[in-house]
Amino acid sequence: MQIAEKTNEGLKRQYEVTIPAKDLESRIDAQITQVSGQIRMPGFRPGKVPKNLIKKMHGEAMHGDALNNAVQEGVQKLVADKKLRPAMQPSVALADDYAQGKDVVFTVELEVLPEITSVNIEGIALEKLVVEPSDAEVEDALKRFADQQKRFEAAPKTYKAAKGDVVVMDFVGSVEGEEFEGGKGEGMQIEIGSGRLIPGFEDQLIGVKANDKVKVEVSFPEDYNVAYLKGKPAVFDVLVTEVRQPQEAAIDDTLATNLGLESLDKLKEILKDQISAELQGMTRTHLKRKLLDHLAANHDFEVPPTMVEAEFGQIWAQLEHEASHEEDPAAAVAELEKDRDEYRRIAERRVRLGLLLSEIGQKEGVNVTQAEMNRLIGQEAARYPGQQQQVVKYFQENAMAAAQLRAPLYEDKVVDVLLGKAELTERSVSREDLQQAIEDDDETPTGHVHGPGCGHDHHDHEHGEGKPKKAAKKTAKAADAEPKEDAVKAEKKPAAKKTAAKAEATEASAEPEKKPAKKAPAKKAAKA
Repeated sequence: MQIAEKTNEGLKRQYEVTIPAKDLESRIDAQITQVSGQIRMPGFRPGKVPKNLIKKMHGEAMHGDALNNAVQEGVQKLVADKKLRPAMQPSVALADDYAQGKDVVFTVELEVLPEITSVNIEGIALEKLVVEPSDAEVEDALKRFADQQKRFEAAPKTYKAAKGDVVVMDFVGSVEGEEFEGGKGEGMQIEIGSGRLIPGFEDQLIGVKANDKVKVEVSFPEDYNVAYLKGKPAVFDVLVTEVRQPQEAAIDDTLATNLGLESLDKLKEILKDQISAELQGMTRTHLKRKLLDHLAANHDFEVPPTMVEAEFGQIWAQLEHEASHEEDPAAAVAELEKDRDEYRRIAERRVRLGLLLSEIGQKEGVNVTQAEMNRLIGQEAARYPGQQQQVVKYFQENAMAAAQLRAPLYEDKVVDVLLGKAELTERSVSREDLQQAIEDDDETPTGHVHGPGCGHDHHDHEHGEGKPKKAAKKTAKAADAEPKEDAVKAEKKPAAKKTAAKAEATEASAEPEKKPAKKAPAKKAAKA
């Protein structure tokens, strides 16, 4: 095999590879020898079919297999011999004039990862904003917790339902005088003011009593999940079977003992620990963003354009998805277009930070153990009851999906190493000050970054970067409902994921992974 370098500009490489025709013929002859004992043909004893006859009958298919294998092995040998580190899968093109019997000539184009020769992680000075949970916060949390423990008891038959009460009802819905699928239910319980039902439905239950029959007139939202009901006016015949009033849970030792705790003080201690963990998470988020800012400001090197383009594509796809749910999608997209260059800059920064974290992780010996991977896979599988085995098998068989699952933990470990070396100065602030500092950081690009082996060509983003100028407004669509309640429930989906323009600075795919030859299928709900 002959290799000729055609292009060596920056991170771009192009090679012309030539495989002599005789080498390909040798491969085909080897295939014929291998299968000759298995070929059956009338007039010939098993294993005695002439090789030239086998070649005549199956030569075309064998030639295709031999050619594909030769090119694949040629690319692998090229990468190994030249000690290349491809940023993405190389592009391979067979010469237009190739024909059987001729030498195999093909070009290989790729971008290589940059050599990061100077990594400076010593003497990093960062300010750590610390918040201690206050007694007032603990008391507020205790009140919210007690509110969640409230019970609902049947009210007198003459009692009129008010906001905060639970109404138990049977209902039948109709559109244009006709009942429709999913528009009927019995014994449905709804807390007035919860916002679980179609807008306007719950308000019309205020004042009802047990055994009342009422007609509720509403219109389905324009973004309702059932196409033929979108925007349609509907009438629901409702029979109220019971009204229940909330009974507030007393904040005393009984509240704690009902949970298996020894006292109210123990419950307060647990709540304080939860608040403390939340505040520590906010502290780390802010500290990590400042760390990434420092790394970005002190390291500048060329990054592979294909990686940047893939990263930008993911950011842009998420933004377009969110814009499609705006009141005026076209206007939202037009607004995004104004910031296209800024988002591309964010994509470039993400890639650069990912490569840098990857380099640091390798030099510091950071790794994710198999036990840790098993825990991650187990946690992911637990999200899909009844499908745990399939989820585990998926990650075991798809190296790229496993790399994406591993990446956040790997990045956290790299960040821990860096923070361990940094000079940290603590400053006590209020929760409001810390929250404001985090929001201010949203104006700078410090988000989800990526390194080699992350699968940039199909990675699902769940986190983004700093906000260039304006982020698309969030909308909430009516979600699918339980059977028999479809036409009444309009529970909102979680707010749309934060855009690439504004999100927490969390996981990054910085781990140095070997790139698998095949792309993994898109991970079910598995962003990321």
